[in-house]
Amino acid sequence: MTQLPVQPPLPDSLCYLNGEYTALKDAKISVLDRGFIFGDGIYEVVPAYEGKLFRFAHHMARLERSLAELRIANPLSREQWRSIADKLIAAYARASGAASPGNQIIYIQVSRGVAMRDHPMLPGLSPTVFVMTNAMKLPSQQQRSEGVACVTADDFRWEKAHIKSTSLLGAVFARQISVDAGAIETVMFRGDYLSEAAASNVWVVKDGKVSGPPKDKLVLEGIRYGLMEEMCRANNIPFELRRITRAEVLAADELLLSSATKEVLPVTLLDGQPVGNGLEKGRPGPIYKSLYDAYQLEKAKQESPT
Repeated sequence: MTQLPVQPPLPDSLCYLNGEYTALKDAKISVLDRGFIFGDGIYEVVPAYEGKLFRFAHHMARLERSLAELRIANPLSREQWRSIADKLIAAYARASGAASPGNQIIYIQVSRGVAMRDHPMLPGLSPTVFVMTNAMKLPSQQQRSEGVACVTADDFRWEKAHIKSTSLLGAVFARQISVDAGAIETVMFRGDYLSEAAASNVWVVKDGKVSGPPKDKLVLEGIRYGLMEEMCRANNIPFELRRITRAEVLAADELLLSSATKEVLPVTLLDGQPVGNGLEKGRPGPIYKSLYDAYQLEKAKQESPT
């Protein structure tokens, strides 16, 4: 199965860095920036469909939670974040020569700032603020109709996974496991229990019920966590968050991934074995189809630019 498409940023597209707009290729930070030296920062990724930000307030709430965990004061208001995003979305469309904004991903990063190298969280620094955008390539129709392959691995990352930290080496290693296997994602377990995938949340469907790991420090609460619950409720699909064993994952009727770029995506092959039972074995199931349709309806409610 093919990998999810990746669209690299345009070097001449506009980005935002510390109060100024500049071409992405010209943006520079200090080598003493703590984001560079320690990975001491957070990031956020906001999808925008045809120039309209999707669940922007939810993304801002998670950004604020992550900053609070790192004891970094939010350098901008939500209105300022939104203004920057809207400007970059429009600029990217112009730089790409597109007739419309299309689907884009807005990447936000905030580090603690610049200081001489020392481990403590030094007070009084000016945070480094960086924002860029690039085209978002969604899964193909073939991937949606056939599903995708994943592999499993132990979750060897740190125990503060609830922070959307720029310290992503653990996720890089985890994602490379699936790349080496020709798969889309790496589904991870802490001991005997499901945590998440390298860059996605994971959902288990059994007997018509959707289950996911609880919201705690071992899992990054994706923006789709709340959205999945809302969509299940609207479609009369039972939903719960709880500890899920490895055996339950392997015996699932359906497995689903969720993320900003995957939206909701069916897993039909896990460690080389078809997912599911009976007629739906190794094929996307009915719960996926209901939730995918529900997701498209949610996109129709997306927020208009200010």
